[in-house]
This record gives sequence, C-alpha cells and structure tokens, in this order.
Amino acid sequence: MISLNPEEDKSKIKAPTTYSEQIEIYRKRKLDIDNPDLAENTLKRINYYRLSAYALTLKDPISKDDFIEGTSFDRLLSLYEFDRKLRLLLLGALETIEIAFRTHISYEVAHKFGPLGYKDKENFINEKFHRESLEELDKLIQKSRKGELFVEHHFRKYSGELPIWAAIEVTSFGFLSKFYRNLNEDVKKFIAKHYYKVPYFYLESWLQTLSNVRNVCAHYARLYNKRLTFPPKLFKEEQKLFDRGYIFAGIYITLRLLSKNEGQRFHIDLEALISEYEQDIDFVHIGFPSNWNDLLSQAQPRK
Repeated sequence: MISLNPEEDKSKIKAPTTYSEQIEIYRKRKLDIDNPDLAENTLKRINYYRLSAYALTLKDPISKDDFIEGTSFDRLLSLYEFDRKLRLLLLGALETIEIAFRTHISYEVAHKFGPLGYKDKENFINEKFHRESLEELDKLIQKSRKGELFVEHHFRKYSGELPIWAAIEVTSFGFLSKFYRNLNEDVKKFIAKHYYKVPYFYLESWLQTLSNVRNVCAHYARLYNKRLTFPPKLFKEEQKLFDRGYIFAGIYITLRLLSKNEGQRFHIDLEALISEYEQDIDFVHIGFPSNWNDLLSQAQPRK
C-alpha cells in the first residue's frame, strides 16, 4: 500500500549512492574488483539495481549479503551479458514463431469462416471473452491507423472493415495466444495437428509460455535464475527430463515450434552462446540438465 505521508516514505527509502559508492558497497560485500574504472564505467550504463539482481546466485548462503569468496565483478558482468544475449537470441526465434502462427491462424479462420468470421461469436468458445477480444482488437486497429498504411487503406475503402489476414497484423503475441485458446475447437485441433504435429492443448500452453517469454525479452527483464510465469505443458515422457519451470523449457518448446532449418540454426547459435559463457553461468539457474544438448538435438521441430 502506498503511504499517504510523503515524509514517512522518505524516512524509509535509502539515500541515492554515487557510482564510486556503489563500487565500495560491492567491495564491502567481498566482491573482487580488479579494475575499478571498468566497474564504474559499467555502472554508468547498467543500473546498479539491475546488475545486482544477477548477484543473488553469487551470494554466500550463510551471510546472505556477502559474495562467495573469490567471486569477481567480471563474473557478475558475464552473467548479465549472457542473459542479454540469450534474450536477443530468443527474440529472433520467437519472432519467427509469432509470424508463422499469425499466418496459420488467419489463413484457417479466413477459409473456414470467411474474411470477417473472427467477428462471429459462434466461431468461438466463450462469448464474453470473444467480445472482450474484439474490443481489444478494435483499440489496436484504431491505434494503428496513424502508422500503418494498410489499416488506413481499409478505413478509406472498406469503412474500417479489416479481414482477418489484415487485422491479425496489428495484434501481439499475447493476443494471438488468447485468441487461439478461445477459437472453435475443431479449428484449433486442425491448426495444431496440421502445422505443429501436436494436440491443441499443448499448443495453447506453449503459446502462452512463449508470449510471456517474449514480453520478458522485449522489456529487457531477466531470464537467468527466474521461474517461468507460465511453465509449458510437456508430453508424459518429457516431464521427468527437466524442470519445466525454467527457461530451458521455453527453449525446448521453441525448438518444437520452429521449422527444421530454423531450429538447427537456433540450436547452433545457442551452443555457441553456452560455449562462450559456460565457465561463468550455473546451469541450475537456467534449468539446463546435464544432457541438455542431446535433449535439444532430439526435440522434433515441425517439418
């Protein structure tokens, strides 16, 4: 709850620290800093608070405030850089998945229900959710009028009626995930089986997981040592192979949704990234089992 007394709030909030004072805080907590100039320059471009989130796994479990003996600022920075590069790698793969899924869902809805079939509540499971989705979509369309020529074209020529293949282009990954979940079950089944070779309830789960991962990546949030908000459903034979609560599970299903060639490129790039930082990262904090590479090699992306 936010206090209504500003003076009371001021008494509880820590005073701001300078860059050099932040260095001293790290040193007092037994973090080895061989190059204070490099450390200070780093803190001038990466918020101390943001960087310290990566320090949580490097703290002494007894003292909790102090770092484990021998921990260096360089290793702390490596964890940050690894996480940053992992986010960028995932963003590229998730963009490919999102665009493909937009294509598949708009094509099937258009051919089964017509260009404006997405407006008909009879083609969806939950009427209330469908109505709310249309309201959200209308806001997205209106917001896109100034920047998207194809949207303005449909307003001028077709009185603002956008066919599904046009409307789908202004939506987010999260919207697509919710739209698919509420879609007519027969169409959901067809899309999941025809394009992704999985039962639709797995695809529902995976899209929810990946839309959230995409938001984490797009907003520069942390993947390292962080549990997934929506762990994906896994096949029975996969459930004991790894913890579905960490980013490895997200990576695994990413491979399942990419085409074979796309999946191979993603896997190669991931191997290179892991190789670059494997001396500094702790695989436990990203949910990678010891046989992670074999598991990813065996993951069957769609053809």
